Amino acid sequence: MLDGGQERAGMAESPVDTSSTPVLEGAEPPAVAARPRRRVNHDQQFSLLIVRGDGARVLRINFPRRVPVMGVVAAMVGVAMIGVLAGDWWKVRNRLRDSASLYQQIDEQQATIDSFNRRVAHLRREVEGWREMHARIWEPFGPELAPRPRESGIGGVAAPPEQRPAQLTPLDELERFTEVVKEEGQSLRALDRLMSRARKAIAALPSRWPVRGAVNSEYGTRLSPWTKTPEFHAGLDISANHGTVVRAPAPGTVVAAGAHPEYGTMIVLDHGGDIRTIYGHLSRLKVRQGDRVERGAEIALTGNTGRSSGPHLHYEILVKGKRVNPRAYFWD
Repeated sequence: MLDGGQERAGMAESPVDTSSTPVLEGAEPPAVAARPRRRVNHDQQFSLLIVRGDGARVLRINFPRRVPVMGVVAAMVGVAMIGVLAGDWWKVRNRLRDSASLYQQIDEQQATIDSFNRRVAHLRREVEGWREMHARIWEPFGPELAPRPRESGIGGVAAPPEQRPAQLTPLDELERFTEVVKEEGQSLRALDRLMSRARKAIAALPSRWPVRGAVNSEYGTRLSPWTKTPEFHAGLDISANHGTVVRAPAPGTVVAAGAHPEYGTMIVLDHGGDIRTIYGHLSRLKVRQGDRVERGAEIALTGNTGRSSGPHLHYEILVKGKRVNPRAYFWD
């Protein structure tokens, strides 16, 4: 047997937590006492120990080794994402800096478009005002020669009015202006064709004085210088010295040239369009029958031949065989 001192020494050497039997056998239930302990592999985990300043242990946290690895990976992913976001932010910042100049250009372009829209609207109104002027130009030529209006000869059942925007866009304004220009272009081309025909007709008219001088006897009724009784004078007696050059008032063809009982030496020109001119009391002819003469060409010299009381030019105009007043054709 061991004495009390040895017994106490043996008890001191034996640790309490290494005892294989419970101190109080009846304190732990049989089921818990029979549960085997799970062995923890300390090589597969890390421990975080929290101590106080005096060295006393406060808290110990155990966690698997994969947790810090996953934390490092997550940190690296977070750093990469921050880098990507920082790069995107830098690009966006540069784009915003560049967009300031783009916004300025957009404002300038919008101002240009607005100015263009206003000018197109003004031009469209100006061109539409030409219609009244064209109507006045076409009026003397009659409705049969005027270009057909776009709105003429239409009909049908009335439809609901089309809802138009309160403010036209530049494209709509440009399209309307284009339509007006096309209409006016057609009218101008038709007017040009008419004026071309009119130029030819006007050029064929005997609008020039054959000689320059005072008119001794007008067209119409007069007292005969021989019988002193009223008679009808079919032309103009234009004062001119003997041998004054007579010029063709318009292009034409000589259809008669020679002597006549009353006109004396005479010429008849055919100007086309059923218009003819007669020149009487000439002293000399410079053309003969069948010749083609141009406006202003010399055709004869004035004289005092035939039934005449002195040197002058007797000038007549016939339209469709009917004598008319030559003054109605003079404008040159």
